[in-house]
Amino acid sequence: MLKIGSVELKSRFIAAPLAGISNPVYRQMCHDFGAALSVSEMISDKALHYQNARTFDMCAVLPDEHPVALQLFGSDPSTMAEASAYLTEHTDCDLIDINMGCPVHKVIKAHSGSWLMQEPQLAYDIIKAVKDNTDRPVTVKMRAGWDKDHITCVEIAQLAEKAGASAVTVHGRTRGQLYAGKSDNRYIKMVKEAVSVPVIGNGDIRTVEDAKRMFEETGCDGIMIGRGLLGRPYFLKELEAAFEGGTYTAPDYNERLDMTYDYAKKLCDYMSEYTGMCMMRSMAAWYISGLPYAAGYKNRLCQVNTLHEMKDILEEFRMKLKAEYSVSEDQ
Repeated sequence: MLKIGSVELKSRFIAAPLAGISNPVYRQMCHDFGAALSVSEMISDKALHYQNARTFDMCAVLPDEHPVALQLFGSDPSTMAEASAYLTEHTDCDLIDINMGCPVHKVIKAHSGSWLMQEPQLAYDIIKAVKDNTDRPVTVKMRAGWDKDHITCVEIAQLAEKAGASAVTVHGRTRGQLYAGKSDNRYIKMVKEAVSVPVIGNGDIRTVEDAKRMFEETGCDGIMIGRGLLGRPYFLKELEAAFEGGTYTAPDYNERLDMTYDYAKKLCDYMSEYTGMCMMRSMAAWYISGLPYAAGYKNRLCQVNTLHEMKDILEEFRMKLKAEYSVSEDQ
């Protein structure tokens, strides 16, 4: 079991924050499949300060998605403190996470995300400000460093612990790598050996073997999975079975198509049909990836406008797959 501050987690596998994806519906789905914790997409401290309505919506927490961490990003200790106080008073989150790992240009331009890997003192000031304004456990998600010549994860993890953070998550890439190359487990190990708070490993976890390797090579306390869950939240069940000595049977095509439609419907119910379907245009492709004839159906699903239209396409696909597998069994 893994404990972060006062929050006890039922396993060691955590659903990572994904921009534009980790909304309450996605997070609850991850919990349904066994995630020990889910983390929201980035919430701007400045947007909360200026009372942006859409940002307020991003702070919503569903009753069945606990434990959940809401993730803040920013570069000003004073507005990060204000945002921390807001989340504490107005949301039902279990933890507050600070993003020091996002590598995208617009976040870097605002001196947030992984830009802070270059500024250890400012990073400390931000973590301390957040911690001083909440009674929730505070965690920090970071990268290995700015680039290969500036690896600062150990220093910043130690400062995070000093500032009161209850855990740190380390992604084994530098900002300079963006999402290219490979995540390096050595950096996660370095942090694990340097701090006493739990260390969560992150980066390139797509198979059970990847997870086993990360645990073995780093000694980390838990693993955070991001892109490896896209379209296959059941990977969490596969991991649980593998590490508990059980067996796991992957969902068949019928279950995967049902899962696709169910997720789309829940998005539409939570948001609106228009917004939900806009989101599903990209997500649906992940759910059917690897199935026979998926390429053509991916293209069609990327253009859907209504839930009914998606359902018709998925049912047509189901009939085609049924015929395909029937022929295979006969042969």
